[in-house]
Amino acid sequence: MDKDNDPSGESFNRRLEAARERLEPRMAARQETGGTLSDLGLVVRSGTELVSALVVGVAIGWGLDHWLHARPWFLIVFSLLGGVAGVLNVWRLVRPDAINTKAEGPDDGSGRI
Repeated sequence: MDKDNDPSGESFNRRLEAARERLEPRMAARQETGGTLSDLGLVVRSGTELVSALVVGVAIGWGLDHWLHARPWFLIVFSLLGGVAGVLNVWRLVRPDAINTKAEGPDDGSGRI
């Protein structure tokens, strides 16, 4: 019988252990550098989330105001909506349970618990 098709699974176990030994130095290096976002990365991403959501809201509001000649109502409404969306995005980024968001059981993607 071929050594890779060993029905007892010994060959698989040996190959699995060899692969784990090769990956062990990489995993240790990743843990030393902190595999999550650094403080600076978190600040930059938070700022980017806030600014981009606000810019999108202002752009949509200005575009609708310009198109419908309803100044400044859409600009005000969509600026507020963009700001709220930015704050919610940052909240999702920094909340303590953000790492463990996967709930038990099937997930239909609705966001409801």
